[in-house]
Amino acid sequence: MNADEFRAVALRFPETSELSHMGHPDFRVGGKIFATLGAKDGWGMAKLSPEQQEIFLRSEPNVFEPASGAWGRGGATMIKLANADELTVRRVLIAAWCNTAPKALVQKYEDDKLSGLG
Repeated sequence: MNADEFRAVALRFPETSELSHMGHPDFRVGGKIFATLGAKDGWGMAKLSPEQQEIFLRSEPNVFEPASGAWGRGGATMIKLANADELTVRRVLIAAWCNTAPKALVQKYEDDKLSGLG
């Protein structure tokens, strides 16, 4: 996985936009950041719950690590892109997007997936 591939996966989610925050790209839904790229070269970040973060850390410790400080304790999870494949990144970004998107949009996304439209 590289930065362009991460970007492509992040931008597939409904109503997602790419903006910039603190000098690096971020991905937002409903005006809120759910993922970022390039805070460190070769890394992405996804906003997870602490419980979700623990699951991803246990499942692929060579791909995921908590962000430093309070952000990491709150669930911000760093993704080492060189060690990640598209399915792994898609799974973590689905969780981050669903955590951040307005509830009605998440419900529509899930309904569309179930009906085969998404």
